[in-house]
Amino acid sequence: MKRVLLTGMSGTGKSSVIGALAARGYRAVDADASGLSEVVSVPDDELTGLGPGLDWVWREDRIRDLLATDDTGVLFLGGCSPNQGLFYPRFDHIILLTVPAGVIVERLATRTTNPFGKRLGEVARTLDLIHTVEPLLRRGAGHVIDTSIPLDRVVAEVLRIVGVRE
Repeated sequence: MKRVLLTGMSGTGKSSVIGALAARGYRAVDADASGLSEVVSVPDDELTGLGPGLDWVWREDRIRDLLATDDTGVLFLGGCSPNQGLFYPRFDHIILLTVPAGVIVERLATRTTNPFGKRLGEVARTLDLIHTVEPLLRRGAGHVIDTSIPLDRVVAEVLRIVGVRE
């Protein structure tokens, strides 16, 4: 089984791509929406997407169990977490989804599937993380896709990278 991580900052389209892949019949899991992540306490001065003293991390036991399954041809996992690097050796492909900051601001303001980005400070923190976290994600990724293009083209590019025909 191939394992593919789709990662990126909030508003880059991870959940949309995962949803589109699932609609095409692929095993596609959103780490934010399926009980695979949790809020944890961190030092107040640590820059996180959630704000001082809190961060959103993968539940390592559940991610490990998910990646250990061998019941499908391809498993797509969408998410971004400070502990995701622990799992990089388990992925066949790591794809960074990215988009210009202005598009992120617009997407966070208008999306209806996730409340993140609606509260004061969340957009500003996300924009700060673009400068600190996205470079780390870029170093770990084997591929980068700018999700400014239409969703169908993003999905086609993901499938091309993975070597799966539509």
